[in-house]
Amino acid sequence: MGYYIRVLATDETPLPGDELRGCLPDKPSCELDFETKDEAGWSQLLLRHVGGPAIAVIERNPVLPGPLGEEEIGEFVDDAKSGMPDSAARWLSQYLPRVKVIYAVQLLSGTDVDDGWSAVHALRGYIWRKRGGIFQADGGGFSNEDGYHILWQFSDHVAGNWNMAVLDEAERWIRFEMDLGNREQRAAFLDGKLPDQAKLLLIRPNPSSCLQ
Repeated sequence: MGYYIRVLATDETPLPGDELRGCLPDKPSCELDFETKDEAGWSQLLLRHVGGPAIAVIERNPVLPGPLGEEEIGEFVDDAKSGMPDSAARWLSQYLPRVKVIYAVQLLSGTDVDDGWSAVHALRGYIWRKRGGIFQADGGGFSNEDGYHILWQFSDHVAGNWNMAVLDEAERWIRFEMDLGNREQRAAFLDGKLPDQAKLLLIRPNPSSCLQ
């Protein structure tokens, strides 16, 4: 089973193939292969290095009764209920039923070749900016609508600085950067509090820093 990062979008309108091609960076040189000639209503595409390995498979799964989309949202809701902090879990339980389509990005070996990650970030960020929603990553957790990480699902050994957010008493997001490996900061976040020594943030983060 592959590793996935996702955009859980609130606008179900498909993005045209020309728009998606236009958002790709000049370096690395990469291309999009669509599964059918009908690029307007695509359900799967392949991101690859030109003349080289595949970088990612992107699936577009509408959230409809019965198909994969609705089942996956149900699993996310159940998963979020057991996550921390409690305030974020409650927020997600209310937000997730509003999701209209899931863009699931399965990472392949080409992400580690010639900066393939930058192409993934560009494509995912473009979808997010155009269709709204939140991020989710296997073994990572969920973001809010501004791209800040709000639910802890990291491994116990995770480390490094990360863009996070917690809800205050007025249900407003407090945005900050914390050290994931700092046990005191981690405990504060899990309790839904702003960690001591965390760096407050006021701007929307670059998509490349969101839930890799």
